[in-house]
Amino acid sequence: MKIGKHVSARLSSIRVIAVNKKIIVGLSIFLFFIIAALFAPLKAPYNVMQIGMFEKNLPPSSSHPLGTDIYGRDIADQLIVGLRNSLLIGMLAGAAGTVIGLIFGLLAGYKGGLTDHIIRSVTDSFLVVPTWPLLILIAAYLRTLSITDMALIIAAFSWPWSTRTIRAQTLSWKEREFVKLAKVNNLSDFEIAFREILPNMLPYIGVIFGSSVTSAMATEAALELIGIGPTNISTLGRILQQSFYFGALARGMYWWFFPPVICLIAIFISLQLINMGLDEVYNPRLKKITGL
Repeated sequence: MKIGKHVSARLSSIRVIAVNKKIIVGLSIFLFFIIAALFAPLKAPYNVMQIGMFEKNLPPSSSHPLGTDIYGRDIADQLIVGLRNSLLIGMLAGAAGTVIGLIFGLLAGYKGGLTDHIIRSVTDSFLVVPTWPLLILIAAYLRTLSITDMALIIAAFSWPWSTRTIRAQTLSWKEREFVKLAKVNNLSDFEIAFREILPNMLPYIGVIFGSSVTSAMATEAALELIGIGPTNISTLGRILQQSFYFGALARGMYWWFFPPVICLIAIFISLQLINMGLDEVYNPRLKKITGL
C-alpha cells in the first residue's frame, strides 16, 4: 500500500510537470539548441577556426547564411560549433559543481556536528574569496585551455552555492517522519541520505543544475570577452570577443555580433523558465498561489 502511494504521488508529479507551460516552453527551447549542437559535426565537418577558407567580410547569403568574418571564416558554422562547445562547457561545469555540492551538502546537512562545521567553513571561505580575479589568474596561467579545462575551472568556484542550497534542503528533509522511520529500521547514514532524502530533492537539484549551467555559460562568455579562454576552438563567447575586437557593429556587420547574443539569451531564458516551472510545481507557497 505504501509503495502504491509513493508511485501514485510520483505519477501525479509527472502529470503536473507535463502540463506546466513554463517547463514545456523552456524544455522545447533548450532541446532545440541541444539538437542543433548535436548536428554541428554534420554542418561543419572541418575546422571552423581555419583562416582564409572563404572570402572575407561577406554579408549573409544563401552560401553563407550569417556571412563571413574578417578572417574569411563562415560565421554560421562557427556559431553552431560554438553553440556545441559552450553548451558542453556549461553542462560539464554545471554537472561537476552540482555533484560536488550535492555530496558536501548532504553530508553537512545530515551528519551535522563537526562534519557540518568543517564543510561550512570551507564553503564560506570559497564564497568570500574574490572569484573573478582568481578565475582570470588561473585561466591566464594555463594559457592553452580545452573545453574540459575551462569547465573544471568554472566548476571549482561554483560548487559552494550548490553546497549551501542542498545543505539547507537536507536540514529540512532529515526532520521528516520517513527519515525517523528509516533510523528505527536501522538503515545506515549513507542509505538514509542517498536513498531516502536524495530522491525527494531531485526537483531542487534540477533547479540548481539549471542555474549552474546558466552561470557557467555566462562565465565562459565573460572570460572570452576579456581575451581569456580557449583560443583554438569556437565558442559563443569567442565569437562575441572577436566581433567586439574587430568592431563588428561599427562596420555594420550585425550578422557577426547578434547571433551569439541571441543564442545565449534564449538558452538562459529556457533554463530560467524550467526553473520557474519546477518551483511552481514543488514550492508549497507557489502551489497555493497558482492552484497546482
